[in-house]
Amino acid sequence: MNLIIDAGNTSVKLAIFKKTEIIHLESVATSDFVTALKIIFKSYPKIQSAIISSVGALSKEQMNVLAVFCEVHELSNASKVPFKNSYASPQTLGVDRLALATAAFYFNPHQNNLIIDAGTCITYDMLNDFDEYLGGAISPGVQMRYNAMHNQTAKLPLLEKKEILDYIGNTTENCIHSGVVNGVTLEIDGVINLYKSRFEDLTIILTGGDALFLSKRLKNTIFADSKFLLKGLNYLLEYNKH
Repeated sequence: MNLIIDAGNTSVKLAIFKKTEIIHLESVATSDFVTALKIIFKSYPKIQSAIISSVGALSKEQMNVLAVFCEVHELSNASKVPFKNSYASPQTLGVDRLALATAAFYFNPHQNNLIIDAGTCITYDMLNDFDEYLGGAISPGVQMRYNAMHNQTAKLPLLEKKEILDYIGNTTENCIHSGVVNGVTLEIDGVINLYKSRFEDLTIILTGGDALFLSKRLKNTIFADSKFLLKGLNYLLEYNKH
């Protein structure tokens, strides 16, 4: 069994894989990480290895606790990957993007894959049919756009995302929702069309916290999988054992 740890800024996802199947998944506050670990290892004593993907929210002390229970691989730009990395500055490439490209490599090998992660930021990552990672793009995510309009203006309210009935907003709140939701979906469809014009038989994979919210609004055919990053981390853990 493998323990997969995806540590964000305020919360940590913990997934237990039995080979390629997720048998346990939970999300905890960063402050509750050690307590959650103790419960997990008591419930699943057969866990032998773990991988951590962290944006820096977990302290060294918290990560050291994990090493007491099992072997730990901390994902970094020095970790081995199963594809050719042609990114011009690999030392600056986010480890979550490495994991997404890895998941695509195993999910749809030797094919053109565009992976879109709709989270805090929206990232676009291209893995071509030569199993070569090319890079992609980064843009503001849904909630970041709401936050920016509120924080950088005097009067616009801070809103949470919601479905819109018409692209013509008839109140200030509806106008904000229309601007954000339509802006994001039109951007994603537009980017997909750009990639389709260059890469034949392109598979589109959508993941991240806003994947479900956005998937039904996109015109392009996509494969949506909210657990794609976790699957990529599990593959990377196995790949780096050898």
